Amino acid sequence: IRDEESGYNKNLFCIPKHYEEDLERVFIPHGLILDRTERLARDIMQDMGSHHIVALCVLKGGYKFFADLLDHIKALNQNGDKSVPVTVDFVRIKSCC
Repeated sequence: IRDEESGYNKNLFCIPKHYEEDLERVFIPHGLILDRTERLARDIMQDMGSHHIVALCVLKGGYKFFADLLDHIKALNQNGDKSVPVTVDFVRIKSCC
């Protein structure tokens, strides 16, 4: 997405009422995010070959993306030619100033 991209009119999407006043435009539609997440899962599976995958989620913000990514990896594991073991763990990080 280029910096000069103006985004999409919010009227093209189903926006929850409590966000309507705060939102001007949609820059990255949810479907595009899901598509890129699936592509990332495919790239991970291809790059890892038959090696064990250790997936580490940083809590407080990353969980939804992490869950979607693991769902795609799981689907590739079940429907692909090979199955790769996946270990999942979580960390919580506190920022210090």
